[in-house]
Amino acid sequence: MPDNDFHIRWDASALALLRSRIRGFEWPYNAADSGWRYGCDPDFLRRFCRHWADSYDIEAGEGILNRYPQLLAEVAPGMRLHVVHVRGEAQGRRPLLLIHGWPGSVYQFWPVIDALAFPSRFGGTPMDAFDLVIPSLPGYGYSDKPAAPVGPRVTAGWLARLMRDALGYQDYLVAGTDWGVVIAAWLALDHREDVRSIHIDYPGAQPAAAPTTDAERAYLEAFEAAENRLGAYSRLHATRPQSLAFLAAGNPVAQAAWILERFHDWADLRGRAIDEVFGLDTLITNLMLTVMTDSFGSATWMYAGAESEGARRLPEGCRVPVPVGFASFPDPRHPRPPRSWVEKGYDVVHWREHDRGGHFASMEVPDLVVADLRDWAASLANIHRKVDGIVDAEKKGD
Repeated sequence: MPDNDFHIRWDASALALLRSRIRGFEWPYNAADSGWRYGCDPDFLRRFCRHWADSYDIEAGEGILNRYPQLLAEVAPGMRLHVVHVRGEAQGRRPLLLIHGWPGSVYQFWPVIDALAFPSRFGGTPMDAFDLVIPSLPGYGYSDKPAAPVGPRVTAGWLARLMRDALGYQDYLVAGTDWGVVIAAWLALDHREDVRSIHIDYPGAQPAAAPTTDAERAYLEAFEAAENRLGAYSRLHATRPQSLAFLAAGNPVAQAAWILERFHDWADLRGRAIDEVFGLDTLITNLMLTVMTDSFGSATWMYAGAESEGARRLPEGCRVPVPVGFASFPDPRHPRPPRSWVEKGYDVVHWREHDRGGHFASMEVPDLVVADLRDWAASLANIHRKVDGIVDAEKKGD
């Protein structure tokens, strides 16, 4: 049975050690006026760390992370997942599994939880509501660390057990971002009987097909260019995660630099500073879920696990067999794909291209994410009504 009385508590001695390590960090020699060109901006990182050590409200941050009901659920021997479980106005009718990725956390969904679970508070109706299940991935935050790297396909199996066995949901919707889009695809492939539909924001599990149009070829060229420009971290995570863990162990400033660089490079900044988009306290609270759980190293293991599973590519000749919603944001990390390419691997029933918001859309543009998820769910209801109408008409014809 799940432990339904879980609360995040930060130990005072651990917090004192954290502040001591931040204040005692020996800053390396940096290139003059380098900004973000060679990695995390040294000037920003110094300001970030001063705020973290001296101004960040620990009690308030802890309270924010305990805002919603949480539990620990065993999904395999020796593997418990930390789960945020918000029973909304849907009263169990529309369970929605929200899946984060790296370097995010369950906290990245905080800006959308209330509007999704309790729409009547925001001008909507209870019929728009979802029950929300938001797990920390294996090795992330307060979830258990696996004995060795596991990938999206193994994780999908664990999440299927979470939904059906631990929480009792017989069928559900899935929405993912970053690693969540890959896990969502494998949930639909391996657990089709449980998954009604998935919603993704890029084809993380790419179709096993050749491009057939100029737009598709241009997309794949842009995808490769983005990998060359911004993907060095990914190759390191996939091939030498332990070396990175040795470098960052016991070093909160190093962990912050590695993670903050992704928030800067992948967000839709449009000339704004990173803390204008997210706020220093928001960035720190997300980071605390890594630093205070010693999960910096294990959170990178999904990359090595995906490499072993071959999870980033759909099987040859395979399309995800459930209806798929797709939201495309101007994400610097992943170029916008043409619909024809996505449809080579996914049965797209809902498609929307947004003109703002980056890789962390639920934090950057929560209004657009909420609206998109509601519209996707509504489109599924319309599909079911049409199918039911066809069946009824056929019965009358008989």
